[in-house]
Amino acid sequence: MTFGALAALIAALALVVLVLFLIPTIISVKRTAESVASLADLLTNELKPTITELNAVLVELKTVGGGVAEHTDDVKRFMSALGETGNQISTINRSVGVVTSVLGQTGVWVTGAKVAGKYLLERYYNRTLKGE
Repeated sequence: MTFGALAALIAALALVVLVLFLIPTIISVKRTAESVASLADLLTNELKPTITELNAVLVELKTVGGGVAEHTDDVKRFMSALGETGNQISTINRSVGVVTSVLGQTGVWVTGAKVAGKYLLERYYNRTLKGE
């Protein structure tokens, strides 16, 4: 055997060994590629409806947010009116307190006037009856 034939034989053996080691790796890469392709299909099929639903939810949230923004002014006006009503009720309470105080004082004056009137009438009758 010549040196060239021996080199060709060694190269052929190396190629066979390399192919024997590469075949499982190539099969593994093929399986991985198939798995990635099936995962991509699954994500495409499952993710598209989910994204569509999320877009619908976002549209609804925008609508609700707009409605809330519209009613914020109504709530502010209501709270303002409620505050004004509270102020007016406080004013009415103060007025009622003043009227109650005046009525109480009037009652004291009326009682005093009755007592004084009785006293004066009794003195007048006593004078007229006794002839003084």
